[in-house]
Amino acid sequence: MNSATRQKIIEAAMELFWVKGFQSTSIADILSRTQVHSGSLYHFFPGKQDLLVAVLEYYRDGIEENLLAYAWKDVDDPIERIFALLNGYRIMLVTSDFAHGCPIGNLALEISEPDPKVRELIAKNFSNWVDAVEQCLVDAGPRLPADTDRKALAEFILTIMEGGIMQARTHRDIALFDRNIEVLRTHLDLLMREAERAIA
Repeated sequence: MNSATRQKIIEAAMELFWVKGFQSTSIADILSRTQVHSGSLYHFFPGKQDLLVAVLEYYRDGIEENLLAYAWKDVDDPIERIFALLNGYRIMLVTSDFAHGCPIGNLALEISEPDPKVRELIAKNFSNWVDAVEQCLVDAGPRLPADTDRKALAEFILTIMEGGIMQARTHRDIALFDRNIEVLRTHLDLLMREAERAIA
C-alpha cells in the first residue's frame, strides 16, 4: 500500500465532502471516484470518521501551499492580502453557482456533535486562518491604530467571511457577500484614517 493511494483517497474525499457534505458522502462514492479497491481504502482508513480526520489534517497542514500562496500571488500589501483571500471565496461561490462555500465552515455547520479529535481539527483550521489574517494586520503596522486588537479583528473578519458565504449561498445572490466585504473595507478604511490622524 503506497502513500500515493492514500493521498488519492484523501483528495477524493475532500472534494466529495465539499460538494456533497460529509454525511451524504458514502464510502461507495469515494471508491467510485478513486477507482481503488475497498481493501485499500480500509487499510488506510478503517472508517469514514478516520478519513474525515485525514482530510482536516490535510487542510490544516496545507493552508500555506493550498490557500494562502494561491490567494496572495502578486499581492504584497498586507491589507489587500486580506481582500484577496476573501475574493478567493467569492470566486468559488460564483464559479460553482453557489455550490461551494468554505469547506471547513461547511463541516463545522454539518457535524453537530463531532468527536473531540474532529472538533479540535476544525478549530485548528479556523485558528490557522485567523492567524494568517492577524499577521496581515500586524504587517500593516502603524497604518492601523496602535490599540487595535488585531486578533479580535482577524476573528471578526473570519465571521464576516463565513456569514457572507452562508447568506450568499442561501439566497443564491453574491450581492450579500459583496455587501459584507464592503462594510469590512469601510471599517478598515476608518481605522486607517484614525491612525493617520494620530500620527499627524
